Order: sequence, then C-alpha cells, then structure tokens
Amino acid sequence: MDSQLQLALPTGDTVGLIKSIEVRRSARRRRTVAAKVEEETLIVYLPQRMSKAEEAQWIEKMRRRLEDRDRREKLNSSGDLGRRAKDLNERYFGGKLKWSSIEYVTNQNSRYGSCTITDATIRISDVLATMPGWVRDYVIVHELAHLIVPDHSTRFWKLVGAYPLTERARGFLIAKGMDES
Repeated sequence: MDSQLQLALPTGDTVGLIKSIEVRRSARRRRTVAAKVEEETLIVYLPQRMSKAEEAQWIEKMRRRLEDRDRREKLNSSGDLGRRAKDLNERYFGGKLKWSSIEYVTNQNSRYGSCTITDATIRISDVLATMPGWVRDYVIVHELAHLIVPDHSTRFWKLVGAYPLTERARGFLIAKGMDES
C-alpha cells in the first residue's frame, strides 16, 4: 500500500525554491530514494519500510541536493564566469589559453577552485560567488595558470603573480580557512 504525507516547512526555514515537503512511500520501492520539486513542493519517494529517522535524513539530503543544483544552475546561467575568465586570459596570458569549461560547483568544500588539465575543465567553488570580485579573479587566474603549469612550482607562481592582487587575495582566502589550491 502506498502512502503520502504532506509537511509544511516553518516559514523561517523556507530556503530557496522549496516551501513544503510531501513524502510518498511505496511498498514496491525497496532501496531507492528519489525526489523532485513541483510548484515549490519537494516530493520525496521512499520505501514503505524506512524508519522515521531515515526519512528525516533523506528529506534533508534531497532538499540540499536539489537546492544545490538550483543554485549551481542559476550561478552558471549568466555566463559571467566564462566572460571573466576570457578577460583575465587576455590580460594576463595574452589570450593564449583554451579551456573546455569553467563553472561554479557546489561540491567543493575544501578548496576554492580546481583544474583538470587532461580535459581543460575548471571548477570554481560557489562560495566565491559572494566574495569580492578581486578574490574571484585571483582564483580564476590561479586555475588558468594550471593550464600551463600543472604544479605549484616557481614558474607557476610567477605566472599567477602577474595578477597584482595575488598576495592580498591569498591572505583573504587563508583567513576564510579553505585550501586555496
């Protein structure tokens, strides 16, 4: 037998696009959990036998996952990050660098940026979206420099040092407490 439960979130806890939660339990669903948002309602599909404690954990996990996805899509939809990288490439690297993508991500919790050299993808932590532009520019220059030098050698730091606010931005990021790599 399938069951449904509608929960309203307290107004102070309403975050982003979700205003209420609906839990749909199914006897046919054995192990999988799924979720979607319909008209500001988070609908979570759970196995019938799942405990209330597990239900609460899954609701929170799915809420965070969907809100992170929405935040990432909104941050990347403007194309601002790509345009800024292009400008910084022109200014500090003579426009020579090529990358396949640069985008904000919501799953970088221990560093501000990363660059995969093999496919030339650059990921920037979404926490930088709320930091001063000169700090974000430093991280972009840092990751662009990895397209030339994959390590943190003297040659790498010479490239990054062309950005005039490098030391100031590094200090700012160190004070924030995440790894700047």
